[in-house]
Order: sequence, then C-alpha cells, then structure tokens
Amino acid sequence: MLDLETPLSTSVRKAPAPPRPARSRPHRTNVPGAIGGFAWLLVVMVPVYFIVVTTFRGQAGFFAGNPFALPTAPTLANYAEVIQHDFVRYVLNSVIVTTGAVVVTLAVSLIAAYAVVRGRGRGIRFVFSVFLLGLAIPLHATIIPLYYLITRLRLYDSLLGLILPSVAFAIPVTVLILSNFLRDIPQELFESMRMDGASEWQTLIRLALPLVRPALVTVAIYDGLNAWNGFLFPLILTQSEERRVLPLSLWAFQGEFTVAIPGMLAAVVLSTLPMVVLYVLGRRYLVSGLTAGFGR
Repeated sequence: MLDLETPLSTSVRKAPAPPRPARSRPHRTNVPGAIGGFAWLLVVMVPVYFIVVTTFRGQAGFFAGNPFALPTAPTLANYAEVIQHDFVRYVLNSVIVTTGAVVVTLAVSLIAAYAVVRGRGRGIRFVFSVFLLGLAIPLHATIIPLYYLITRLRLYDSLLGLILPSVAFAIPVTVLILSNFLRDIPQELFESMRMDGASEWQTLIRLALPLVRPALVTVAIYDGLNAWNGFLFPLILTQSEERRVLPLSLWAFQGEFTVAIPGMLAAVVLSTLPMVVLYVLGRRYLVSGLTAGFGR
C-alpha cells in the first residue's frame, strides 16, 4: 500500500534512462601505410613486368629501344625454343620430385604431430625438441655427409636421391605447423571419439585429418615451393641430363643462352607457372595455417 505521507516522486521509482549509444570513432586512413604498400608493390611488379615483356621480344628487339616498352613485334619464338630443348622432361622430373617430397612429408609429419600433441609419454617432449633442432641445422653444413650417404645407398643421380633429402629438411617446420594446428582442436572432440570406441588411427583419419586441412594445404604449398626451387641438392646429387630438374636446367639455359636473354627469361616464366597456379588455389589457407597457434 502506498504511504500517503510519502511524496509521489519518492515512492515511484523512475525508469532508468536508456544507455547512450557509443560514439563510433572516425575511420582514419593510413596514408603512410598506403603509400608504403603501393611503393613496395611497384618494386615487386617492375621486375615481373620486365621479365614477361622481354620474353615476347626478339634478340634484336631486346638491345634496341626502351627495355620497358611494349614490343612492337611480339613473338612466341622464345617459348617454342625453350620447349624444344627438353623442357618438358625437366618439368616432369621436377613434378615427380616435388610431388613425392610433399606427399611423404605430409604423411610423416601429420603422424608425428599427432603423436606430439596427443602423446602422454615422457619422451614425447624430447622427440619434439629433436624436430625443432632440425630447424637450426643449416642445409649447407650437411652437404658432405649427405653426399656420402646418398652414394653409399647407391641413390646418386636418381630422383629418389633428391626426394629423401627434401623430405628430411621439410619435416621439422611441417611438424611445427601441424602440431600448433592440432593443439587448437578442442579436447572434447578427441574425448568423444574415444568414448565412441575409436582407435587412435581412426581418430587421426576421421577427426584430425579433416580439421587440419588448411594447415595441410599451407605446408603443401610451402614445402612444394622449397622442393620445386631447390638448386643445391640437384647440383650435388645429380649428373645426367635425364635426371635434371627445372632449377638446374635454368642454370644450363643460362650457359646455353648466354646472349639470348629473352630465351632464358622465357624458361624462367614457364618454370614459375605451376607454383603460381598452386598458390592461387591455396592462397586463402596460407596465412591462417602459418599463424595458427602463434597468437596464444
């Protein structure tokens, strides 16, 4: 009951005032960042433009006139000449080496990363430390023992002799990326799989493998680029032209086309096309996979 002696203003509570909308901060354009970004884009694109334009020039047109101007009489003779010099064989060798190295690296690294994340033994941390130690070993310091090992295994001048070292040096960083990605998977999902009676292999294939697909694409692109552009291993571990891969063939083209620069640049453009296509197909997974686990 309302007290008659109490003023109406004090007995009836006032409704709280609605909160004021927060003032949105004005969007500020980062002018120095934009200028720096466009400047860096210009620095990157100018050499690419020069290479592509030069491939459509003849040998006489390369030395005459402005090298950055569009060719007055574009020609595809440089690309035809490159393809005639066993370029398809070199591409096939590079595809075999890159595909074999990437497939073996992904299979071994995924199993190792799953064991590192899900393992409970005392030696798991030591094994992971051994994988991380592989990141600190420089590639050039292993050339002599690697050459001795490959020759003793009778794998010298073979594509398998190029695949195995590429796998060995790609596993450490691949395990690091995949293990960080696996740690982001909620433990409740693993526990539910265990409650359903799934084995570790079934959990790996049915749960972990679909969820780490972005990381697998990331490391596939990263390891594929390293294997595709590898020059030191083919130079040391191969000898015949039948086992020559693209980076080593470009070095041979440089000797064969010492003056014919448009022909050499045409070989460079053709050698980069497969990796450009692979990057375009998996570019949206690249940044998310490389940064997984590092923000915690």
